[in-house]
Amino acid sequence: MTDGSTFSPSDDPLSPNPNLEITMEEGSENSEQLLDNEGNDLENECEQVLENEGNDLDNDCEQVFEIEGNDHENVTDFDTRIVDGENGMSQGKNYLPPVVGMEFESYDDAYNYYNCYAKELGFAIRVKSSWTKRNSKEKRVQYSSRKETRTGCLAMIRLRLVESNRWRVDEVKLEHNHLFDPERAQNSKSHKKMDAGAKRKVEPTLDVEVRTIKLYRTPALDAMSYGNSSSSEREINNHTDQPKRLNLKKGDAQVIYNYFCRVQLTNPNFFYLMDLSDDGHLRNVFWIDSRSRAAYGYFGDVVAFDTVCLSNKYEIPLLAFVGVNHHGQPVLLGCGLLADETPETYIWLFRAWLTCMSGRPPQTIITDQCKALQSAIAEVFPRAHHRLCLSHVMQRILEKLGDLQENEPFRTALNRTVYDSVKIDEFELAWEDMIQRFGIRSHECLRTLYEDRERWAPVYSKDTFFAGLSTFQQGESMSSFFNGYVHEQTSLKEFFDMYEFILQKGHQKEAVDDFESRDSTPTLKTRCFYELQLSNVYTKEIFEKFQGEIEMMSSCISITQLHVNGPIVTYIVKEREGDVNMREVRNFEVMYDKAGAEVRCICSCFNFKGYLCRHAMCVLNYNGLEEIPLQYILSRWRKDFKRLYIPDLGSNNVDITNPVQWFDHLYRRALQVVEEGMTSQDHYMVAWQAFKESLNKVRLAADKHV
Repeated sequence: MTDGSTFSPSDDPLSPNPNLEITMEEGSENSEQLLDNEGNDLENECEQVLENEGNDLDNDCEQVFEIEGNDHENVTDFDTRIVDGENGMSQGKNYLPPVVGMEFESYDDAYNYYNCYAKELGFAIRVKSSWTKRNSKEKRVQYSSRKETRTGCLAMIRLRLVESNRWRVDEVKLEHNHLFDPERAQNSKSHKKMDAGAKRKVEPTLDVEVRTIKLYRTPALDAMSYGNSSSSEREINNHTDQPKRLNLKKGDAQVIYNYFCRVQLTNPNFFYLMDLSDDGHLRNVFWIDSRSRAAYGYFGDVVAFDTVCLSNKYEIPLLAFVGVNHHGQPVLLGCGLLADETPETYIWLFRAWLTCMSGRPPQTIITDQCKALQSAIAEVFPRAHHRLCLSHVMQRILEKLGDLQENEPFRTALNRTVYDSVKIDEFELAWEDMIQRFGIRSHECLRTLYEDRERWAPVYSKDTFFAGLSTFQQGESMSSFFNGYVHEQTSLKEFFDMYEFILQKGHQKEAVDDFESRDSTPTLKTRCFYELQLSNVYTKEIFEKFQGEIEMMSSCISITQLHVNGPIVTYIVKEREGDVNMREVRNFEVMYDKAGAEVRCICSCFNFKGYLCRHAMCVLNYNGLEEIPLQYILSRWRKDFKRLYIPDLGSNNVDITNPVQWFDHLYRRALQVVEEGMTSQDHYMVAWQAFKESLNKVRLAADKHV
């Protein structure tokens, strides 16, 4: 996939031209002879098929990964045993059962995974048969077992080649007609071959933001450690010998699996992805629901990456992608469970998330300070502005400085340096004065943060849009999305039991806020034209914040023209700040372009919060503008902007011979009617009447064919 291309996991879920299939069944220890004899033939035949049909494959292979809800209808009642991820001992099965939709980077990866799964249960596998249809784009490869090794067992998985080298699980049967024999299975040739292992080359890095998501990891990548380049070979070997896995307790794997299967029945655009190690252990999990995917289209400009649970070593290593909606409230944009905090793990997660968002990265991404995160973001989101959460940085400074934490003069100096500096040289001089005055120049934490100051100090981020998601005023802080629900000892089962409730509570609050914004009239506090103008535009919560800027226009005591450069005029706005008895005057530079009615204040309130500051509005008023220019009224804050949280409607191109695509196409269009029908009582009545009329027409059409 090339840079700039788009991708939707929901488009064309079932290709009308499947390319290549492989079926793996169980076998005996002798069945591997067939694999040895024909393994190379499979590889050669695959290459020949791709060479002959390369152009067709390019056209058919637009999807990177997809899991459809119906795919799992036949796998919800497996007799599975559960991983004890904490000690690696089998309390049952150490490997998740195969499910339809799993994808692998190569044929070998798929084979090795199923072989690991079979070894754990106690049976051997073989490759069944292969074929190619003549005069057809449909290419299949399937190996047959020898008759003398068969027991009539139907347990198998079938694979289909969906791109030049990616394999998707197409069909799964897990029921066996015999008892398992772990001892005999251990001696089978397939498992001996697995124990020997096979080294695979690391694929070269591609210069694009959307890449194929791997379910498997190569040992070479797992061996990478983050830190100094002088890491010893022994450390790398230790890392390889003891690969990280998700820290699961008894029953956790089943909790995750049950939740995903259940949600897919009611949420057709739900997406999840599991990352498995080479030996089949679960490492990382990512999931996102339909509403979150749709919300990203409206609120995906700024995204915070919440790592509170993982960084603070909570029982569940939970991470969340969080945006801010039109009421200034947090909105969930995806979740994950991670085994570790290495760059490679974060890269896997970010690529999975970016794929769900059609390859469209955010403008700004906000995280805690972490070198592994910084490396991963530079790799996956090279054009995004990566910034650190300021409130967390300030909290860290105070925590690391011990006695100075309660030192009021130091706290005052720190706050003035960070929050009150409007120019870079002001910040640099104030920082130098602070560390000199309090004797903290050699403090390692401060030194590290200072080196990274361009990612967190407001004075360096004036050209970065934050939409109010980060905090740039003293006393403000940004809390975790799951704050108040997830605690240090919260179990995975407890989390998934209340997960839907947390989401529904957020959805209900947004609906209530929508109603209040639409049906209430704000109380005006001034006679300013700008206040009246935006009282009819902004949502209630955003207008109240903007109204604070309107009220503070009275503290701006004078406007002086500094210099003129063509149509661009620079002004100095003087403002009184502080308490009545200790008020000081500060100067703010404001540039105004008369030709384009553009205004920019050095305080950068518009980029930080998404609406104009008092200084800019004073200059607009000074120049006779009775209304705020439209470019400064963002649609993301408007109460009259229609937002429909429905799945991507995708293409109208439907394979009329494919019933699955019929369902998918009709379901998405029906959801659109439902969402729009919920906007008012009149909309509801029209939608309900349309549904009844449509149903009658469909029944009449059906009667004609009887």
